[in-house]
Amino acid sequence: MGQKIKVGLVGMGFGANFAPIFRDHPDSELYALCRRNAAELERSGKALGVSRLYTDYGDMLSAPELDAVLIMSPVAEHYRMTRAALEAGKHVAATVPMAESKQECLDLVATRKRSGRVYMMFETAVYTRAFLYVRELRDTGKLGKIQFLRGSHQQNMSLPGWPDSWYGFPPMLYATHALSPLLALAERSVESVTCYGSGTIRAEYARRYNCPFAVQTALLKLKDSDLVCEVTRSLFDTIRQFRESFDVYASKLSFEWEQIAGEGPVLHSNLEDAERITVPDSSHRLPPEVRAYSTGKVADAGHASSVQGGGHGGSYPHMVHEFLRAIREGRPSAIDADTAANWSMAGICAHESSLRGGEKVPVPATAL
Repeated sequence: MGQKIKVGLVGMGFGANFAPIFRDHPDSELYALCRRNAAELERSGKALGVSRLYTDYGDMLSAPELDAVLIMSPVAEHYRMTRAALEAGKHVAATVPMAESKQECLDLVATRKRSGRVYMMFETAVYTRAFLYVRELRDTGKLGKIQFLRGSHQQNMSLPGWPDSWYGFPPMLYATHALSPLLALAERSVESVTCYGSGTIRAEYARRYNCPFAVQTALLKLKDSDLVCEVTRSLFDTIRQFRESFDVYASKLSFEWEQIAGEGPVLHSNLEDAERITVPDSSHRLPPEVRAYSTGKVADAGHASSVQGGGHGGSYPHMVHEFLRAIREGRPSAIDADTAANWSMAGICAHESSLRGGEKVPVPATAL
């Protein structure tokens, strides 16, 4: 590996948000881009100052100088692309979820171990300003003993403009935004899941994935813990303002997500006192070169990395920084393959449970 970690990015939709961060981070070089549309690829390369451009993913992986890849492709491609990159000896960061089935998740855990490379699932919800703030309350003992955790991710994807493959997608198969803050704060893995489906979506959506439910709600039993977490997901035919939230109920303080975007979360300090708070900025945790990507819009046209829902609460540069530091320091990332598999399989098992009328489903063990 050279002085800087050479990174190739595949997928310039959502991935376009990360390209300038890798370009500007002092530990990395945005070395290559990969996208299927050659004309758009050329435009992206010129805009970012990248000359190594690939329309074929395999060709990019064959470049010996390439150290790592960031996979920002559709969900159905995560398993194939991650496995190929690990087998090619590249470090891998990939968006959520890890894969689409339990077997794929377990296979990626094994592949990662054989490769000896760093893997990180880019889960935005555990790098937002709100999460980093609550994690600090936990670490400093201000929360006290955590007694219960609740997460929800509600989003209206019934509107035109989403890729066709999303319509009818079962909510719990994409549950990591809702459950990851809970598991990260509890520092435990999911042992078993019970989930119920509620309501119905339009028939043409339900047929696509054989899932009729408008809402899926799960209870997660955590391993080696007295905690149970509640997770609720909805994607279609259920009206609610966009929400990726988590609530924490503890013995000294409790934190509740804002009900309406922009009004601020609530911190409860006793039975009578509660106050709306402004979550502090977390950019001081980052190298100066990329702090702007956590605090607001930057010079790159169309790049916003701070707004919840658009830039996921300033999380993007924090994920990039953790991935690069894990490679530099020769250690597992904060969301390594075992963790990513457990978080992803918890949602997969919840979906299975809902189709079985709330039957308890164990989550397969990895090395966690």
